[in-house]
Amino acid sequence: MVDAGNMSGPTPRWCSCRVPDDAEQSSGVSRRKVLGGLTAAGALALAGWPGTAQAAAPGKDKSVTITVMGTSDLHSHAVNWDYYTDAAYADSAGNVVGLARVSSLVEKIRAERGRDHTLLFDAGDTIQGTPLGYYYATVEPITKTGDVHPMARLMNAIGYDAVALGNHEFNYGLPLLEKWIGQMDAPALAANAVHAGTTRPAFHPFVIKRMHVDGHPPVKVGLLGLTNPGVAIWDKANVSGKLEFLDLVETAKRWVPVMRAQGADVVIVSAHAGDSGLSSYGTDLPVENASAMVAEQVPGIDAILFGHAHLDIPVRYVTNKTTGQSVVMSEPKCWGERLSVFDLTLTRDKGRWTVTGKSATTVNTNTVQEDPAIARLVRKQHDAVVGYVNQKVATSTQALSAAESCWKDTAILDYVQLVQTAKVTEAIAGTEHASLPVLSIAAPFSRAATFPAGQVTIRDIAGLYIYDNTLLGSVLTGAQIKDYLEYSARYFKKTAPDAPVDPASWTNEAGRPDYNYDQFAGVDYDVDISKDPGSRIANLTYKGAPIAADQKFVVAVNNYRQSGGGGFPHISTAPVVYNAQVAIREAIVAHASASGAIDPDAFHTVNWKLTRNGTPVF
Repeated sequence: MVDAGNMSGPTPRWCSCRVPDDAEQSSGVSRRKVLGGLTAAGALALAGWPGTAQAAAPGKDKSVTITVMGTSDLHSHAVNWDYYTDAAYADSAGNVVGLARVSSLVEKIRAERGRDHTLLFDAGDTIQGTPLGYYYATVEPITKTGDVHPMARLMNAIGYDAVALGNHEFNYGLPLLEKWIGQMDAPALAANAVHAGTTRPAFHPFVIKRMHVDGHPPVKVGLLGLTNPGVAIWDKANVSGKLEFLDLVETAKRWVPVMRAQGADVVIVSAHAGDSGLSSYGTDLPVENASAMVAEQVPGIDAILFGHAHLDIPVRYVTNKTTGQSVVMSEPKCWGERLSVFDLTLTRDKGRWTVTGKSATTVNTNTVQEDPAIARLVRKQHDAVVGYVNQKVATSTQALSAAESCWKDTAILDYVQLVQTAKVTEAIAGTEHASLPVLSIAAPFSRAATFPAGQVTIRDIAGLYIYDNTLLGSVLTGAQIKDYLEYSARYFKKTAPDAPVDPASWTNEAGRPDYNYDQFAGVDYDVDISKDPGSRIANLTYKGAPIAADQKFVVAVNNYRQSGGGGFPHISTAPVVYNAQVAIREAIVAHASASGAIDPDAFHTVNWKLTRNGTPVF
């Protein structure tokens, strides 16, 4: 999870990517061109590509057109399935998801353009994001079973030419990542991920593909892969002391001349970084969403496929400050909902190829049917995951919902707090910290989360706790907890005491996502949204008594937040007293299975509330 601006479309589940402010723009033109309602052929035609377009025929014509396709943020969506609803994926916009749809679109374009004139790349975040990715990383990990990861199986079958690594590739640790890379036919690239203490790349920095076009000398297309510097924060436990992540701009400046010197006629960058120029963290790390900065500041780049922000940006042109040349950029929407398609025209002059024309668009994968052969390749693996998530773990005495969790203390979120508190309390028993009160922090990850009355399954719990976080215990003082809560309360818009009660309109101030509204359990407090940010927390008490500034508490917190994700104060530097790498989702499943029952009357306590000028809103 990382700070986000205004989101476009539904919030991805089991995924944690920054979504930058839609209105934020760097230099350049033509940020968006929405093509969501077009057919595949219609979108390509609008971009200037007739359905039967082919590269220039041999002869006097010295030009050739190549097509570069790209995906990003697939997040382990193999087929068009929603593991949380146990049904085919559906949203209000009519989108579909999965590599099986991508495959059909890719094959259609290959047939129209000529397979020899096309390439297929990816911009990262592939192996995490759905229960499918989780299952083959933790339940039946490919590192132990030797099975081929479903995303490797499908990407190999579709014929990807190269992929860049996203930040979520590091979620499950380096051994799992290395195993997946070893199963991939396509090279996995990340030029700015280096061995700690060196500038030596830990992965392949780039690849140069030779395209043999009829009647012409080969075209050499170089792809530079860049991953996100935020990995150093978001997966600190997995990479600290092993890998470091360098600035995207400086890394591109190092490697683009090398690629050109090795004969690349075309240089493309696949970057797992948005284009806003913003970061969800401070200035200790290089810029998170630096794709447009790379285009603007690094000479010699023709095109950039980028991702990370989960947006549909069909085309954006950025002018390089040094050369004055235009760089074409495109971001395909996440989960396989879109395919970016670049059209690059090269002209042969004085014995070398030069890019003389460039354009891009995105095509909606709902314009094609699922590729049945691709879907069959992972049917067995998919079915295993469906069976897993539908396992019953407990019985709930009543229906619980997270719909109001962003403005009310709800029982369903208190269940997360209950499990975290119990786990940390058990862990510190008998230690020097056993006498300290244990508090818990949780956030409303998904307003759509529910527990039905009656049977609760793993998928119900997965729908509530959608991230692959682990649990830690850290020590905070009363003063630090007050600061932390004030920071969290920035999530609300300042609202007059007499304004109509419309809580849904009060949230997400300045684009703060729901998952950055942290709530505490174990202490009581009010959030006065009529006050200015920084002065909103009132009546902060523990067991009825005001909390002293120097009073110490052990706080149960997830690894993302403890690592600095979201920029909350104090927590990343607080002493850690528990870190057994226990997955919070699995802890919830284990707790529910052990008790057999989920009864909110036994654990739900309203310990915080919204107020305006001291008067409760509800």
